Amino acid sequence: MNALLPLLAGLGTGLALIVAIGVQNTYLLRLAVTASVRVVAAAVVVCAASDAVLILAGVLGVGVVVERFPLAVVVIRFVGAAFLLTYGVLAAKRALRPSGDAMRVEQAADDDGVPAPAAAPAGQTRTSIPAPSATAPSTSATSASATSPTAEPAGRTGVVPPGRGGVTTRPAAPTMRAAVLTMLVFTWANPHVYLDTLVFLGSVANQQGVDDRWWWTIGAAAASCLWFGALGFGGRLLRPLFARPLTWRVFDGLVAVVMLSFGVALAVGA
Repeated sequence: MNALLPLLAGLGTGLALIVAIGVQNTYLLRLAVTASVRVVAAAVVVCAASDAVLILAGVLGVGVVVERFPLAVVVIRFVGAAFLLTYGVLAAKRALRPSGDAMRVEQAADDDGVPAPAAAPAGQTRTSIPAPSATAPSTSATSASATSPTAEPAGRTGVVPPGRGGVTTRPAAPTMRAAVLTMLVFTWANPHVYLDTLVFLGSVANQQGVDDRWWWTIGAAAASCLWFGALGFGGRLLRPLFARPLTWRVFDGLVAVVMLSFGVALAVGA
């Protein structure tokens, strides 16, 4: 019972800090509706592990070092501002002028990482190789299948209509490397993460007492795991909604507002 109270206090404080519209959350939601489970899981691990490391460092007193060297925070601030502004401009461009090629891509890899079968582009042909057969087809059967509007005879070509054959309106999913690197930049190039997590959470944890501070730290780290896990894996339920191009335009518009707002705030020192 003595350990439960500081653990719940740390959980509540951690959730109060991270449950908000931010750069991490918007990018993780984008991954949730475009990327495979493995990519989303890697991004969730990056977010949760980064928070846990920063919280632990704050409890151990590293936040004091950050306060004594404000120049390091200033450098991180301008690097993060430049990255956020660039990402915000690209998101605004996608919202205002979506690329037709980007909006019509093949389905992302499935949960096991096996890519979906490629679909032939509109206006092109797709040839299927017939399976070996002991007997040749009769002339009448061949004629009937050639005139059928629904059948695609073996060894012949067929046109795949636009929007069919595994084609979706979801933008191309980033690779594992790109998703992890982008999430690392969003996390570690944000000076607020050092002030909020290292300094604030670290100081609050050290006010809990020698024994209770570790339970408080576990609760704060658990808050990050719960939130990012729920956002990453729960966001996959929104995939039917994001099958519409208009939804992506609205979402990219909101992402642009968030990224540009945070970027300007960092640049001016807010």
